[in-house]
Amino acid sequence: MFPGLKKGMRMISTSEYCAVGHPDRTCDFIASYLLDKYLEHDRTARVALEVQLKDNFCTVAGEVSANWRFTESEIAELVREAIRKVGYTDKYRAKWGHENAISGSDVEVTVHLSQQSGDIAQGVNREGWGDQGIFFGMAVNDRAHGYMPLDYWLAREIANALVKSGWGGIDIKTQVTVEDGRAIECVVAIPLDPATEDEKKRLIADYVKATVGNDCEVIVNGTGRYVTHGPIGDCGTTGRKLVVDFYGGNSKIGGGSPWGKDPTKADVALNRLARKRALDWLLEQNLYEVRCAISCAIGRSQIRITMKDGNGNVLKSWTEDCPTSHVIDELRLAEPNYAETCREGLFGREA
Repeated sequence: MFPGLKKGMRMISTSEYCAVGHPDRTCDFIASYLLDKYLEHDRTARVALEVQLKDNFCTVAGEVSANWRFTESEIAELVREAIRKVGYTDKYRAKWGHENAISGSDVEVTVHLSQQSGDIAQGVNREGWGDQGIFFGMAVNDRAHGYMPLDYWLAREIANALVKSGWGGIDIKTQVTVEDGRAIECVVAIPLDPATEDEKKRLIADYVKATVGNDCEVIVNGTGRYVTHGPIGDCGTTGRKLVVDFYGGNSKIGGGSPWGKDPTKADVALNRLARKRALDWLLEQNLYEVRCAISCAIGRSQIRITMKDGNGNVLKSWTEDCPTSHVIDELRLAEPNYAETCREGLFGREA
């Protein structure tokens, strides 16, 4: 038994995951796609974007300071391109109907951008962090599942596999409950064509059971019908799925959304660093579970780090100098791959 795991404990946890076809995560993807385009031209760009998507209307707002400028019409076309890369194409909409799904081709885009505040920039320019904040990372000693909690890993793998299966639409949510290392329930929400709904539900249930075990109860579309989806059925907003972005129902969540923000932002860099420090500590100490908490202050490069085991016992706490550039270089955060990271998941693919 690993240190930090109490003998005889009954372990039960539940996590949800949303594929990028979910309207909130489509907005995360759009923001990340735009960030990538800025970083392709300027690896030092300062970017903080928010996106909202409803029906065929999208709003992009935020701050950008970069050695490259996109016109509003260019940004609008990049937004439409991102939506098509999610999967909302003309062909997709033709299959589901205009009343049930969108296509990126005719989304109307409104842009509201200004430059980064000079008050913030003066601190970041001195290698300080751009905001105060608390950030949490965790790792579980389970290499086969990316050192991530099993319920979260399964929910994400099932959701992404169902997107690729083509059995239904792409606005997919999954939820998995694990008890003592065994999946006992999986909830799936997936748009289905009423004409083939019963057949597809059986396929989905069979796939889930083959993935997690025959003893798992599978619930597909609990209301009995799910056809209207994406931003037609719901309004999407960036940063509204933080639990989905990080560790599911297994960890505290700190900071804000990591999407659409350049790596000088603590929401990006320190959330990533907290995960890396937790994983490194876990492997070094051979513990069952490690949680890392990091806090910072605006304009300062110092951070406080606290390590805990899975039972909340403090293992070590210290303060260190950690300039933004050090974290960006260590974790290679200036590379323009945020959109695909958003699609596949933030953590669990390091090993």
